[in-house]
Amino acid sequence: MFVRRENFSQYIKYYPVVSLLIALNILIHIMSLIPIIGDNVFGLGFGANYLIADGEYWRLVTPIFLHAGLLHLLFNMFSLYLFGPELEKIAGKMRFFTIYFIAGLMGNVLTYLIQPPSYVSVGASGAIFGIFGAFAALVYYTRNTMPQLKQTIMPIIVISLVMTFLQSNINVTAHVAGMVTGFIIGLIDFHPSRILNWRLKEKR
Repeated sequence: MFVRRENFSQYIKYYPVVSLLIALNILIHIMSLIPIIGDNVFGLGFGANYLIADGEYWRLVTPIFLHAGLLHLLFNMFSLYLFGPELEKIAGKMRFFTIYFIAGLMGNVLTYLIQPPSYVSVGASGAIFGIFGAFAALVYYTRNTMPQLKQTIMPIIVISLVMTFLQSNINVTAHVAGMVTGFIIGLIDFHPSRILNWRLKEKR
C-alpha cells in the first residue's frame, strides 16, 4: 500500500496534489537559501507567536511550507511522498488537500493558543500528521473489512507519536493537533454513507 512503484511521470499524473505540494515545499526551501531573498522568504513566513499576536495572521499558514533545514525538509517530504498518494487516491484531490491544509493550519492555531509568545516553529509536520489522523479514521470504519490497513498504518502512527515526544525541537502541539484534526475530518469524509454517495456520483 505504501510502497511506491510508479515512475516520475506516473507519480505526477496519478497524485497531482501530493506532487504539487512536494514541488512547492522544495521550491520555497530553495528560495529560502538564496542570499537576501531567502532571508525575506523565511523572515516573513516563519511561525512566531508574538508576531501573530501583533496581527501577522498569515504566519498561521506560511510555516506549513517552510523548513528549518535540508534534513527537516527531506524527512517531511519523504513522509508526504510515501503516505500522501494512497490518501489522495481514496479521498480525492480536493478532500485530500482539505485534510492536509486544515490539519496544518489547526496545528499552527493550537501552537499559537497553547505555546508561549516567544515560541517559533516551521514545518509541514502538522499537515502530515493530519494524513495519519485521516488514515486512523479510515481504520476505524474499515477495522472489520480491511484488517490489513490497520496492521500497516497503526504501528506507523504509534511510532510517529512516540517519536514526537522523545525527540527534541519538535512542535508536539502541531503534531497532535494536526493528527486530531485529520482524524475528525476523516470521520466525516469517510463515513460509510458519504462513501456510498461518492460511488453513486461516480457511476452517473
